[in-house]
Amino acid sequence: MDRHVQEGRGDKVAIHAEGERGEARSLTYAQLQREVSRAAHALTALGVGKGDRVVVYLPVIVETIVVTLAIARIGAIHSLVFGGFSAEAVRFRVEDTGAKVLVTSDGQFRRGAAVEVKSTADDAVAGLDHVEHVLVVRRTGQDVPWTPGRDVWWHDVVDTADPVHEAESFDSETPLFIIYTSGTTGRPKGLLHTSGGYLTQAAWTHWAHFDAKPDDVHWCTADLAWVTAHTYEIYGPLANGLTQVIYEGTPDTPRRTRHLEIIERYGVTTYYTAPTLIRTLMTWFPDGVPPEHDLSSIRLLGTVGEAINPEAWVWFREQIGAGSAPVVDTWWQSETGAAMIAPLPGSSTLKPGSATRATPGISVKVVDPEGKEVARGAGGRLVVDRPWPGMARTVWGDPQRYLDSYWRAYAGAGEDGQGYFLAGDGATADADGDVWLLGRLDDVVNVSGHRLSTIEVESALVAHPAVGEAGVAGVADPVTGQAITAFVIPSRPPADPADTAGWRAASAAAQEELRAHVATAIGPVAKPRRVVLVPDLPRTRSGKIMRRLLAQVHDRETLGDATSLQNAHVLDQIHHLLHGDASVPVPQPAPGAPARPTEATKEPSR
Repeated sequence: MDRHVQEGRGDKVAIHAEGERGEARSLTYAQLQREVSRAAHALTALGVGKGDRVVVYLPVIVETIVVTLAIARIGAIHSLVFGGFSAEAVRFRVEDTGAKVLVTSDGQFRRGAAVEVKSTADDAVAGLDHVEHVLVVRRTGQDVPWTPGRDVWWHDVVDTADPVHEAESFDSETPLFIIYTSGTTGRPKGLLHTSGGYLTQAAWTHWAHFDAKPDDVHWCTADLAWVTAHTYEIYGPLANGLTQVIYEGTPDTPRRTRHLEIIERYGVTTYYTAPTLIRTLMTWFPDGVPPEHDLSSIRLLGTVGEAINPEAWVWFREQIGAGSAPVVDTWWQSETGAAMIAPLPGSSTLKPGSATRATPGISVKVVDPEGKEVARGAGGRLVVDRPWPGMARTVWGDPQRYLDSYWRAYAGAGEDGQGYFLAGDGATADADGDVWLLGRLDDVVNVSGHRLSTIEVESALVAHPAVGEAGVAGVADPVTGQAITAFVIPSRPPADPADTAGWRAASAAAQEELRAHVATAIGPVAKPRRVVLVPDLPRTRSGKIMRRLLAQVHDRETLGDATSLQNAHVLDQIHHLLHGDASVPVPQPAPGAPARPTEATKEPSR
């Protein structure tokens, strides 16, 4: 901000913010600088300094960006939390970071209703002595519970603060933020990013992959707590001096054309969203987008969060991009900080469904379990074989977990022996060297771009007294990419294992209670699409649940290698409960024969 103001761009609009109810607010770079300066003074007055952690639990509003930049400005560390998370999920992040301050709001607007948030924030910090203050933004005007001495209104301490703040210089490796991502152990990992390298890659990749122009109006539709928004909604566009749009609400409130209206109203030129939303728009507008909306300002489209199927890619370009806007399909992760594989508009040859090539300066490979590159067209594991600027430096408070999660599998690999970063995704490279993503290697379900640990959902289910054990799988869904299906062994079996009708009736009776239980424990995004009560779960000889087989039975796929399965009869029971027809085949490969390709090795659809 300071640089843009000093160079004469202070009157340029930095942010157009639109609330779900239609209220709008625009801030220039000079106004944003003053707001951030006030927030920096206020945080300092509340005792926040270099290295302190501040958790931000706010909706997509201007204050979220303001406080994020203010935290960075004083050398503190921010950790943004999705506004729909439960008290338990927020509490874990507050405890894990040892946050000194929690920033929240009285409420937020969601689907036309004012949803109270402050009591959830109170539950999240109850009994945590290290939380000295809860800074509250008045968003909905609701009456909320209040703890004198701890709780502070934003308008009392920020709006009244000095609008001039001298920015301080910090070392390039100064911690900037902690962002949590799901892992297979069930406990979210707090990935630590530092200032210099992250900001460099955020700014450069935004400029290069979005072909940034001075007059662009950029809209990244992600929630501000996502790493997507950190990089391409907060830091990247503002570092490059662009105007951007943020929107608080859902895309169909009050009408399914809301995003089209916003694009038209602000003249959005670059529109960056998730394949899930694109697939949803396809179902809303099967005959094409309504012609009364002028989308001619769009010159570039982007996708993020999951692989995009070719059909959605083509529809997106034809309907939103008038058949001519390039589609920049970006692959990256919370761990990488910024785009790693993505087209360069005007230079790359676009292929619907492929993320194309690595970003200049980034090096990736598709390898087998021994670290050797696989043949073109064959599936393997995606790795990064050289360090890069925006890489997460560690897992907060658990450096060994960082090494075990990302580096141990290929320690010592490569010509120089520095090892490979294991991304956790399967991929294949085609004859041209373009990369096609095939999905997760681990037990993480990707629902609309939200990575959710199966173990975390299973742990929430098992906490319910009616649940004895649970296995969670990501099953195919035409809109969200994947959906969560929970297979639950009840603590008290409702019927004989052979009584299919009894088990189905029990599933129907338990469905909504268990789905709601998970939503309360983790958040609505983790709510299973379906809960199926089962007598048992498929297991390996060591007792591990074979979640891959659960997904394949659900989706009526022929099973892959099941030689490690110890109780094959369970698959027949589950198949009959789900589909009611003949038993599922369990092929046994001949000795030495390769197994049928699984999610990590199969060829992508073109």
